[in-house]
Amino acid sequence: MGAVADSEGGGFYLEGTAQDITERKAAEARVQFLAYHDDLTGLPNRVLFEDRLAQARRRQERVAVLWLDLDNFKTINDSLGHSVGNLLLKQVGERLHRHTRAQDTVAKVGGDEFIFALVNPGPLSRAATAVKRIRRVVAHVFEVQGHVLNVTCSIGVSLFPDDGADSETLLKNADLAMYCAKENGRNNCQFFTAELNARVVERLTLENSLRVAVKKQELFLVYQPQLEIASGRISGGEALLRWRHPELGLVAPDRFIPIAENSGLIVPIGEWVLRTACTQARCWQDLGLPPLPIAVNVSAVQLHQGHFLPLIRRVLDETGLAPQYLELELTERVLLSNTGKMLSLMQDLAGMGLPLSIDDFGAGYSSLGYLQDLPICKLKIDRSFMRAMMANPRDATITAAVIGMGHSLNLKVLAEGVETEEQMSFLRAHGCDEIQGFYFSQPLEADAFAEKVRTSWRQPDLPRFARKLLSATAAAPRNHEDVACSSR
Repeated sequence: MGAVADSEGGGFYLEGTAQDITERKAAEARVQFLAYHDDLTGLPNRVLFEDRLAQARRRQERVAVLWLDLDNFKTINDSLGHSVGNLLLKQVGERLHRHTRAQDTVAKVGGDEFIFALVNPGPLSRAATAVKRIRRVVAHVFEVQGHVLNVTCSIGVSLFPDDGADSETLLKNADLAMYCAKENGRNNCQFFTAELNARVVERLTLENSLRVAVKKQELFLVYQPQLEIASGRISGGEALLRWRHPELGLVAPDRFIPIAENSGLIVPIGEWVLRTACTQARCWQDLGLPPLPIAVNVSAVQLHQGHFLPLIRRVLDETGLAPQYLELELTERVLLSNTGKMLSLMQDLAGMGLPLSIDDFGAGYSSLGYLQDLPICKLKIDRSFMRAMMANPRDATITAAVIGMGHSLNLKVLAEGVETEEQMSFLRAHGCDEIQGFYFSQPLEADAFAEKVRTSWRQPDLPRFARKLLSATAAAPRNHEDVACSSR
């Protein structure tokens, strides 16, 4: 732009060019907004959240930092699609924003995670009440593209200045607490504590060690024989996973298997278990042992991967094991998690010729209605009934009823955790088909299992009872290591 002389009038006028910069300014504003906000929900992002948290800390205000994670959000994404998942996240964000006080901040981080800074939340009891309110807000029904969705969340809480002096520490501790809330069954909250931190550190240490355990051959299988009561012979076995850590020694399955499931490690570990058990079962047959089914526990995580059926086909093909000798054990919780999809998968597995059984039957999820629709061949009565039935008539009645119900549906019934002659006598009197437990045998390594099978099958006309349980090998000493490994 510049001044130009007017040749006619002798004066001057301005000459220049004009440009509409509205779009550029809007783009700059958009870039500025995205630098501090989440693109999907419009909520503050972690950068803006940490800035506001720092301001509250500088003012020495007490702050409760919450880390919220939606439970089972991946299932919604996988089953209904990412568009529905994104719309759900937008609605969750809008709802949380509406129910947040002006002095507080709610931000969106990660895929389905939100973080809060509740300024001056008051005493611990009031902070706990605020957390419950947030959980109730999330739990209210959402309607997304014609789908009615019920959503729950898990929340971890850390407090400034008690649990950290900076944003990174406070968020890390809230995240750790949230993770523990997930491990405790989801749909709850957990406040950070020093003890909790120690537990999480131990868990992370175990998880890191577990990641290399297969490569280092620290994992191994033992096999617990199953006894057929009518014939007195071994009718099969269950493959049980064990971990011998180089420093910690034998790690109990109830310590490391939940870690494997929560971290996703159960998928490669589960494949290793399937292949190892099938290889061993075929090896026993090649050595001339009677062909017996070997049961393998299957995790919900494995089943929901979507390629479980091809994996089974591949393992059976590679090991040469006929499908009738691989029994898959599924829990009631797994079966009821997605009934339609699970029924279809089970029908496909049964169609391949694999025997299927329900493990831990009666442990809180029993429903007679669904049993008749499932292509199963066996019920395994949960070990908790064995422990209680001799002292509690109610548990004894339930055990007898399960045996009768199973037979009415043409299912075999196996009792787990049988440890005493009194339990055994009760089960025989009520027609239970099979038993498994320390009364007959502890879990055995492969060679010992093979020898026990030989002993069982070489003796003619067994009972009395099963030649006093194969000459009292069942009375093997129950040392601490055995007891620790008796559960999966």
